[in-house]
Amino acid sequence: MVSLPFSDHCEPLFNSSQELQFVMQYLQADLQHRKWRYIELRPANGSLASHAPRFGFQADERYCLHLMDLRPNLDDVFRSLHKDSAQRRIQHAAAAGVYCAHGRSFKLLKDFYDLMVLTRGRHYLPAQPLSWFRNLIDSMNDALEIRVAYKEDIPIAAILTLRFREVAYYKYGCSDFRFKHFGAMPYLLWQAIEGSKAAGAQEFDLGRSDIENTTLVSFKNHWAKRPLQLVYWRYPEVSATSGWKMSVAKRMFAFMPNRLRAVTGRIIYRHIA
Repeated sequence: MVSLPFSDHCEPLFNSSQELQFVMQYLQADLQHRKWRYIELRPANGSLASHAPRFGFQADERYCLHLMDLRPNLDDVFRSLHKDSAQRRIQHAAAAGVYCAHGRSFKLLKDFYDLMVLTRGRHYLPAQPLSWFRNLIDSMNDALEIRVAYKEDIPIAAILTLRFREVAYYKYGCSDFRFKHFGAMPYLLWQAIEGSKAAGAQEFDLGRSDIENTTLVSFKNHWAKRPLQLVYWRYPEVSATSGWKMSVAKRMFAFMPNRLRAVTGRIIYRHIA
């Protein structure tokens, strides 16, 4: 049995309906034995829509999933982007003197993390622990890359990407809102796409987006025009409490200074994020 925590999506591995039935029943029996609260499945291609309800799974959270095809040549990939919201912003960032550094050094991690604390603060959420990102670097090694955009040596935006086989994954993005007009985030994404394609990637996964987050969905639509619907399936029941718990937590985090949010994240991130 394989579990991938923090993954946006992961297909169940089975070759027949009989295998799927065995896995589902095994999980349900294990849930009772191990006293788990629930089981959650996160397929990306809709393959479980006709199967999951038969085993008592209910459709729970829904997201948009944006995937970019990197098989065309790089010029065609660039031309497929939205002219105003992607192409011109990438060109504007380069003309404005924004430059990118990439790798896994402690300096890049520190600059990335400081921007992550700022960004999580804007969303009234605690920052992930710095140790989480250190562990990611140690575990993923050269399959992980941090890219930081600088303007006159000031870090203004950063992204973290992962790579597995022929797919590159955009996992984390953060920025200093004061420098938004420079277009650093589109510039970084394009740098990551260029690097991923050069390394042999055929797909760039922009990750899931809350359907209600229309700003983020619109931004990603400028890069991948036809998002998939990502449906999570849960057994035995859909929780009705997680929404209000997060709402209360956000109100509390809204009044915290960034430094305290970082400390809080080290304590409770695994429980709420």
